Amino acid sequence: FSFFLPKTPPTADRNEKVGISTLLGLDALKLLKDRNFLIFFVSSILICIPLAFYYQNANPFLSEIGVDNPTGKMTIGQASEVLFMLLLPFFFKKFGFKKTIIAGMLAWTIRYFLFAYGNAGDLAFMLILGIALHGICYDFFFVSGQIYTDSKAGEKYKSAAQGLITLATYGLGMLIGFWVAGQIYDMNLISENSHDWNGIWTFPALFALGVSVLFALFFKNEVIEYKK
Repeated sequence: FSFFLPKTPPTADRNEKVGISTLLGLDALKLLKDRNFLIFFVSSILICIPLAFYYQNANPFLSEIGVDNPTGKMTIGQASEVLFMLLLPFFFKKFGFKKTIIAGMLAWTIRYFLFAYGNAGDLAFMLILGIALHGICYDFFFVSGQIYTDSKAGEKYKSAAQGLITLATYGLGMLIGFWVAGQIYDMNLISENSHDWNGIWTFPALFALGVSVLFALFFKNEVIEYKK
C-alpha cells in the first residue's frame, strides 16, 4: 500500500543550517511556552497513568474472574478503535477539540467503573461495554492530540512536536503508569490468585476523572482545523 501513497519529500530548506537542537527535536520545546499546549502536554502524561492499567491488567482481570475467551473478547476494543477512527472527523468538527479530548478522558472513567462493578455472570455486558469503549478512550484523546499538536507546531516543527508528545506519553507517562498500576495491583492482592478488582479499577477511574476536570478548567477552548 505504501507504494501508492503520495510523494512527500522533506520540506526543509537545504540552505538552512541544522543544529543539534533540530536533530534532537528540541525545537518543539518552544511550544511549551504556549499555556494551552503546556496543559495538553501535562494532561497527556497524566492520562497515560490510567491507560497503563488497561494494558497491564485487563487480560489478567478477565481471566481471573472467569470470562470465557478473554483475549478474543478484547479484540472488540481493536474493532472499536477502527470504527471511532473513522467517526473522529465528524466529532472533531461537530464538538471541537476540547470537548472531544474531555470525552476521551471521561470514557476512561466510565470504562474503569464498568470494570469495577461488572462480573462474568449477569453483569458481563458491563465488561464488554468497557472493552468497546477503547475506541473513544484512545482515538478521542491520542489521535485528537496528534491533530492538535500538528496544528500548533506548523509544518516546520510538527515532526519534532509529535516526537516530543510520543516521548512524554509512551515514554514518561507509560513508565509512571505501569509502575503505579503494579503498585495498586500488589496492594489489592487477596490471595495468590485473587485480587480486589474493585479497588484496582476504582483508582484509575477516579484519576482519569481528576485529569479531565483539570483539563476542562484550565484549557481555554480554541478552534482547531481538522485536515484530512
